[in-house]
Amino acid sequence: MIMRQPTVAGQFYPLGIKPLKKELSHCFKDLELVSEDAYGIVVPHAGYMFSGPVAAYAYSKLPKADTYVIFGPNHTGYGSAVALSTQTWSTPLGDIEADENMGEMLAGSIIDMDEVAHMYEHSIEVQLPFLQYRFGDSFKILPICMGLQDIDTAREVGLEVAKAAEKSGKKVVFIASSDFTHYQPHETAKETDMYLIDSLLNMDVEEFDRRREELSATACGYGPIVAMYTAAEYMGANTAELLKYATSGDMTGDYSAVVGYAAILVK
Repeated sequence: MIMRQPTVAGQFYPLGIKPLKKELSHCFKDLELVSEDAYGIVVPHAGYMFSGPVAAYAYSKLPKADTYVIFGPNHTGYGSAVALSTQTWSTPLGDIEADENMGEMLAGSIIDMDEVAHMYEHSIEVQLPFLQYRFGDSFKILPICMGLQDIDTAREVGLEVAKAAEKSGKKVVFIASSDFTHYQPHETAKETDMYLIDSLLNMDVEEFDRRREELSATACGYGPIVAMYTAAEYMGANTAELLKYATSGDMTGDYSAVVGYAAILVK
């Protein structure tokens, strides 16, 4: 069996099982674990010490599903423009199988089956221990790495995946991996991000994309966000809730140049 081995364990999150579980437990501290009737979430993908507690707000409300489709941006530039992995993914907490059946349904679409794009990409990998912490090994994943993130591509990706999810007959939940503003003063980042997030809370990805371009905002996973919203809306979602917003400055005390993080629940 060909495995996608973890590439950022020991960097973005602890390499050892016990330290990783301890870190995740810290992230979920004081959060009640419930299963909301949700179709998707937006979560950050920085190192756990920076964004893990924000991500936990979304994962604490995530419903159990047969398959989690994870849309992430391509930071490395490797591989296809929109790339699907069908390998089994390994983390310090165990192995997670890809949903090959759903993957096969996407053959011939805008989404390529390509492992190269995923080899060194962290945006999807860092989500997996959160899923394992909540649900053990009782689920599969469909990782989709997006180097091409324009709104037309993102909407097409989301629609294709939603149709495959519908056809599969499985319980499928969609995850968008994205940080928000990068390396701006705290107040500037927060103002920019709330302007973007406001459009997402109104379920308006066209306006989200317009505002992002208006401000030249540096949210790195804007395509995955649009893809997730498109898929979630196709499946019946019509509301969104901001569960938590913070910046790296809230974690480090350095507010001079921060990265913004948001946990959004789409129902």
